[in-house]
Amino acid sequence: MPHPLLHFTHGNSYPAGSYGRLLDDLRRDFDVRTTDMLGHDPRYPVRDNWHTLIDELIAQLEAYGRPAILVGHSLGGAVSMLAAHRRPDLARCVVMLDSPVVAGWRAGVWRLVKALGLRERLSPGGIARRRRNVWPSRAAAYEHFIAKPIFQAWAPGALDDYLDHGLAPHPDGVRLRFDRDVEAAIYSTLPHDMERALRGPFPVPVGFVAGTDSAELRQAGLDGTRRLVGDNFVTIEGTHLYPMEKPQLTAQLTREMIARLLAQAEEKAGRPAALFA
Repeated sequence: MPHPLLHFTHGNSYPAGSYGRLLDDLRRDFDVRTTDMLGHDPRYPVRDNWHTLIDELIAQLEAYGRPAILVGHSLGGAVSMLAAHRRPDLARCVVMLDSPVVAGWRAGVWRLVKALGLRERLSPGGIARRRRNVWPSRAAAYEHFIAKPIFQAWAPGALDDYLDHGLAPHPDGVRLRFDRDVEAAIYSTLPHDMERALRGPFPVPVGFVAGTDSAELRQAGLDGTRRLVGDNFVTIEGTHLYPMEKPQLTAQLTREMIARLLAQAEEKAGRPAALFA
């Protein structure tokens, strides 16, 4: 029997291959497909509220001809959720890995920030646009990243995955593949209209895995997330980047959440649970 179809969507600035340890673990039980880098296809330039990124993911999902299990980290989880809200026929369930859901008063404040033209000053967008993106060699890039505590916390081999899939040749050595202007634009267009997905029952089951030390979730708050997922909420020790810090445990919790969500979907439909269908 073929493995169930799972589509994974990455976080901002991290090409899908950066999650190699996590995805290899999931491939033991799932037919894993990925979005390589959202926002880089000229047919889907980054626009406010990520509507074009949702279009890009939907176009990929439509090509499968059958609904997929959607899993995404940060940006990828939010875009997966919003795509499933728009096109529930394309999704069996959604697992969001530390994906901020901005709703309530925070969404109102963010809408005002955008209206005042302050989005890059009050988001990581300005930093992303100025970040270093060229090094004389892969080895020099490795030394640059491994010197930072955030990357020192990653599992063995995870930084190599990021560099193997995140670097491209450059006349001066190597450069980041993920365009920093696209990264900045994604941060600056974070949706202020997620509330629309929280009105009424969500059309497919949604689950959430939250990092206990995630600064991003503290900033976004969990009120909207709790309204969206209800009891389908678990935690993992780690920061916002726990998929790189603890890839095997992330895979285990993702598997468990998928089984839980699909059982809920089958119960709602009045059928026995069938993960491998």
